[in-house]
Amino acid sequence: MRTYASSRSMFLLFVLLSPAVLHAQFQNPTPEELKMTADPKAPGAAAVYLNVEEITDDPHHVQSFYARIKILAEKGKELATVQIPYQRGSFKVSGIEARTIHADGTVIPLAGKPEDLLLSKTPGRQIDQMVFNLPSVEVGSILEYRYYLHYDDDRFSSPRWEIQQPYYVHRAHYAFSPFKAFVPGVDNETNKILVDSKGQSLGTLLWWQQLPPGVSVKTNVVGVYSVDLAEIPPTPQEEWMPPIRSLLYQVFFYYQSAFSGADFWENQIGRWSREVDHFADPSNPIKAAVKGLIAPADSDIDKVRKLYFAVQTLENTDFSRKKGEAELKLLRLKPANRAEDTWSQKSGSSDDIALLYLAMLRAAGLTAYAMRVVDRDQGIFARGYLNADQLDDDLVIVSIGGKEILLDPGEKMCPFQTLHWRHSGAGGIRQTAGGHEFASTPLQVYTANTLTRIGDVTVDPHGEITGNFRFVMNGQQALYWRQTALRNDPGEVKKLFDRELTNQVPEGVEAHLDHFLGLDDPESSLMAVIKVQGSLGTATSKRLLLPGFFFATRVTHPFVDQDNRLEPVDMHYGEQITDQVAYHLPTGFSVEGAPQDARFQWPDHALFITKTVPAPAQFTVARAFTRAFTFAKPEEYQDLRGFYQKVAAADQQQLVLTVSPATKGN
Repeated sequence: MRTYASSRSMFLLFVLLSPAVLHAQFQNPTPEELKMTADPKAPGAAAVYLNVEEITDDPHHVQSFYARIKILAEKGKELATVQIPYQRGSFKVSGIEARTIHADGTVIPLAGKPEDLLLSKTPGRQIDQMVFNLPSVEVGSILEYRYYLHYDDDRFSSPRWEIQQPYYVHRAHYAFSPFKAFVPGVDNETNKILVDSKGQSLGTLLWWQQLPPGVSVKTNVVGVYSVDLAEIPPTPQEEWMPPIRSLLYQVFFYYQSAFSGADFWENQIGRWSREVDHFADPSNPIKAAVKGLIAPADSDIDKVRKLYFAVQTLENTDFSRKKGEAELKLLRLKPANRAEDTWSQKSGSSDDIALLYLAMLRAAGLTAYAMRVVDRDQGIFARGYLNADQLDDDLVIVSIGGKEILLDPGEKMCPFQTLHWRHSGAGGIRQTAGGHEFASTPLQVYTANTLTRIGDVTVDPHGEITGNFRFVMNGQQALYWRQTALRNDPGEVKKLFDRELTNQVPEGVEAHLDHFLGLDDPESSLMAVIKVQGSLGTATSKRLLLPGFFFATRVTHPFVDQDNRLEPVDMHYGEQITDQVAYHLPTGFSVEGAPQDARFQWPDHALFITKTVPAPAQFTVARAFTRAFTFAKPEEYQDLRGFYQKVAAADQQQLVLTVSPATKGN
């Protein structure tokens, strides 16, 4: 269940109706199901769902769940443990029945009492989890179970059908019986019965669906909504996918005060905009603060910049610790209801700080608007999904000379005029001069996200090395490590950085962070100074073999082993990575073979360049990888894969050193 709200006392009349029939009968397995050892429709699958059923009866406040599962491999036995999370006090799990059927037809019913475990507890809310394990499960077994979830008479349900499962599903049935007022031909008295948590009457039933082609929600003559599907693929598991919840087959229902999706968003955006304006009111305390931060002679962009830096210095509780009610009372502080509260307390959440910045811009006489977007690491904004909670974070837009500048003041350590990648290419809502509208933020400019790795490595005749590297970071990688340093002590940050280095340097080489430069200055490049040592090469009697590209030997190139692609590719942001490693050769050795200079590209998307520079007793290898794209469609996958295959092949080249003839004779 997704959404619940209170209803008026008239809702209790529904409990006097005869109970719904929700009993999904256990099924006798067919001989083919018992003998099944593999499923041609799900090659290599450890299990498949033979049947899934979920039925919601809102007038009688109950949901039923039913499943039949065939276990095909050892890993599939994990499905023998069934977990049912629920809110204690408002919901009750009942009617649990389950059985295991072995391949020879032997039936072992569930015995014993399910466990009721505490998951989480906060003031006024406790989440428990009912857990039961099907008995005597082995490869070849069929698992079958059902249970019921009852909810309070003063609650109603907006079902959320998440149709795809971790394993292939052969047949699925979903049904929803809403209140009788929503049955076709019945006078709609719902506005006298249902209200949401804000007291609004709910008179419309809406739904959003993301389903396979040709499948849709059906409604019968008695007002039952249903979806029937067959041969449902498992939850996608591909590299670099967009957030999984944005890809799945699903249906969400809503009791709404709005009459349509457009009406819903018009009401929601209008309410949000009014709340923003109330919080970000440029009150006298805000005007006084702004007056002390800017000068009359400052240009508009200077005012924008100075105010940005001022709010960035405040304590951002999303990166430190949010003060509890008791501590606020002890410090004679209060929860922030206005921008002036955030300023006076010199701390606030990311959204509080963003809206404080908005208030300051307005107090400075600038034209500025709020924007609220989805966190792109969590989801993709969907207008059809009628839930404003899918929008996560506040941004600020300021207009100067007819040009709009997008800012991310609530993102601690974010450089001026830079967005965190989670807020780039993100959909949402915004204020405008004429009111409000839907909008999206631009994608990251790949040239803003750079990593340059420069190093000197001294090699001895046995392949042992010592050396120093400098990593120079701009953009998203620099932001990541600066925010990591806010949340962790220096020792932990060093451990985390060293762990990342372990995944980059060749096997046998140790790399350790010595120190950072510019860690506290988000407007500068971030430099990491690194020391390396260990065994790099393979020595023979005549040669020394070294990796041609120091940082490529342990890189797992994406997409190389995946033949085809079903889902889009989301690489988060574009970037440029440049390596330049100078090998100082052992005395008496010369270069016999080296990586070839190369240049190849995926036009308008990515570029790869390698170059070598010989010098006396030294050999420098340079590598540049530019990825100018963030997203790729499935139909572009073969071009993308072909590019990465070339990169992977090029990165396997070696630097071959040989003992010079003069040295051999000595």
